[in-house]
Amino acid sequence: MKNEYEIKVWDPLVRSFHWILVGAFAVAWLTEDEWMDLHAYAGYVIASLLLFRLLWGVFGTRYARFSDFVKSPASVISYLQDLRHLRAKRTIGHNPAGGAMIVALLVTLLITTFTGLLAYGATGAGPMAGVLFPQSSYGSEFFEEVHEFFANFTLFLVVIHLAGVTFGSLLHKENLVRSMITGTKQG
Repeated sequence: MKNEYEIKVWDPLVRSFHWILVGAFAVAWLTEDEWMDLHAYAGYVIASLLLFRLLWGVFGTRYARFSDFVKSPASVISYLQDLRHLRAKRTIGHNPAGGAMIVALLVTLLITTFTGLLAYGATGAGPMAGVLFPQSSYGSEFFEEVHEFFANFTLFLVVIHLAGVTFGSLLHKENLVRSMITGTKQG
């Protein structure tokens, strides 16, 4: 029998952020045209979560900090090449590809949220109403198109993220979803 121990990796704030973000994005996605008030509130939740995560990425616990998982493009490419040959090293926190995915998701969610605020504001609603320009259907349509593109791109990244989590779980024989629930991994 192997001598394995559990390592605390994901703190309760990271785990809460993750799962609340999953729920808020799902609500925003499902309510995009039909229930604008609910869609907007889900967007406000996402914006608040992103602000928290950016701060926690600087001041948070070890594995939550950007300094722990944001790696150079060369490191990410090297990791992906090793992954392709099924020899990628197991990591305790995010692996280089996972770190790059977190950054990509944060960026696309920030753009999605900001353009959503602008599109909503161009219709005369929300906190951006009348801030940048008068009520305009042109501005609303433009920002809505950009918002929709980045929402779809974010969903595409989520699918790749899920595939990566599944592949990593199988390759390293560990349940990465479980670790995002319990906060621990096997040492």
